[in-house]
Amino acid sequence: MEVQRILLNSNFSMLHGKIDVRLLESIKAMNLDKPTQIQAETLPYLLMGKDIIGSAKTGSGKTLAFLIPVIENLLKLGFTRKHGTGCIILSPTRELALQTFQVLKRLLSHIDLSCSLIVGGEKKAKDLILLKKGINIIVSTPGRLLDHLQNTENFTCNNLKCLVLDEADKLLETGFEKYITQILSFLPKKRQTVLFSATIDKKVNNLAKMALSEPVMISITDDKQSTVTSLQQGYCISPVEKRITWLYKMLKKIKKMKTMVFFSSCKSVDFHYDFFRIHCKASVLSIHGRQSQSRRKETYNHFVEAESGVLFCTDVAARGLDIPSVDWIIQYDPPTDPKEYIHRVGRTARGLNARGNAVILLRPEEEHFVEYLKREKVYLDKYNFGDPPEQIQNMLEDLISNNGVLKTLARKAYLSYLRCYKKHPMKKMFNVKSLDLKLAAKAFGFLEQPHVDFCILFLNATV
Repeated sequence: MEVQRILLNSNFSMLHGKIDVRLLESIKAMNLDKPTQIQAETLPYLLMGKDIIGSAKTGSGKTLAFLIPVIENLLKLGFTRKHGTGCIILSPTRELALQTFQVLKRLLSHIDLSCSLIVGGEKKAKDLILLKKGINIIVSTPGRLLDHLQNTENFTCNNLKCLVLDEADKLLETGFEKYITQILSFLPKKRQTVLFSATIDKKVNNLAKMALSEPVMISITDDKQSTVTSLQQGYCISPVEKRITWLYKMLKKIKKMKTMVFFSSCKSVDFHYDFFRIHCKASVLSIHGRQSQSRRKETYNHFVEAESGVLFCTDVAARGLDIPSVDWIIQYDPPTDPKEYIHRVGRTARGLNARGNAVILLRPEEEHFVEYLKREKVYLDKYNFGDPPEQIQNMLEDLISNNGVLKTLARKAYLSYLRCYKKHPMKKMFNVKSLDLKLAAKAFGFLEQPHVDFCILFLNATV
C-alpha cells in the first residue's frame, strides 16, 4: 500500500495530500517527524476503515496510531456537532483516558471537531451539558460511558463510525468485561472497531471475536526481548527488614532525576508518601485508585510537567501513561506477573531514541523471579548500591513509637503488604509462608510486630 510504503521509508510530512493538511500541521507542531513501526503498519488499514487488532510493546506509539485515522475519517465524512458521536475511545483508567484526551486536543487544535473526556469521579452534570451540545469524539472509561448509555436521555450512538478499545487486556480485568459487553449492545453493528493492546491473550481474542469484523492482525514483536533495548534494567537483593532504608538510599542517589516507585497497595503508598514527604523532606507525589479524581488529575498533571521528583504509585499508573522523561522505575513491591513488570518499566525509555533505567527490589527468597523473567525474554542485571543507612531505620522506629498518625498509617500498610503477598498468584516465588512477619514489620518501623488476625488477614480485604 502506498501510505504504508511512505511511512515505513520516510516521515509524516510525506503524507501531504493523503490526509488533511490541518492534521499534518498539528503533527508537526507536536514535533513528531518519523512514525513508529506500529503507526506505519496500522495507519493504512485504519484510514481505509478496516477493523484492526494491534499489538506492540508499551511505549511504541499506539495512541497516535489510532487517533490520526479517527480524526481523518470523521473529517472525510464531514462530521459536525449535529452529527453527534462519531467515535468512542475506551480506556481502562482515568489517567490513561486523560492522557489520550490531551493528545487528541493537540491534534484537533486547528480542526473543528468536538471532543470530551467523560470519566468516573467527575460530576455527571458537566457530562450532560457536553453531551447535549454534541460530542464527535468521546474518550471515556467503561463504567461512566455505560452509565450514560443506560440512563442519559437523548444520548445515543446511532451515528457511531468507530470504537477504539485501548489497552484491551487491562480493560478485560475484573469488572470491565461485563461493562464492555453491555456497551457493545448499545452501539451500531456497522462500525469500525480498533483494538490495541501491549499483549494479546485468550480474553482479548474472545473480545475481538465478539466486537470486530474480519480484523487485520498486526503484531510488532521482538523475538530477542520483551522490553525496549534502550532500557537498562536490573534487580537488587535486600532482606525484608532493610527495604525502606534501601529505598531511602536509592532515592537520595537519584534525587535530581524523575522517578516512579511502584507499591502493591494504596495504603502502602499513603504510608511511604507521608514518611518520605514529611519526615525525610523528599520531593514526592502520590497517586492511587482510592484518591479523589481531582487529586489524581492534579498529581498526574504536576508530575507530567516536572523536570525531576518522585511519584509513589500503585499499578493504576502502570498502563499506557506517557509521562515525559522518566529516568527511573523502581519496583519496590513485586508485580503480579511478568506482563505487569513489563507495563511498569514501560513508563520509561518511551519513544524514539529515549533511554531509561529500572530496578526491582527482591528478598533473597524471591531471586528466582529473575530466572522466570528471563523465560519471558526480560533480562536483568544484578545491582548493588551498597549498604543502606542505619540512621533512617532508627528515625522511623522512633517516629512509630511516638507518632500516632504515622503509626496508624504504618500498621495499615503492613497489613495490606501481607494481604497482597498472601494473594500473589506466583506463590512459588512470593510465598507468605517464607516471610518472617516480625522482620517484615521492621520495614514499617515496628520494634514489635503488630497483631495480625490471620482469619481477617487472609480474606479478600481491601488493600
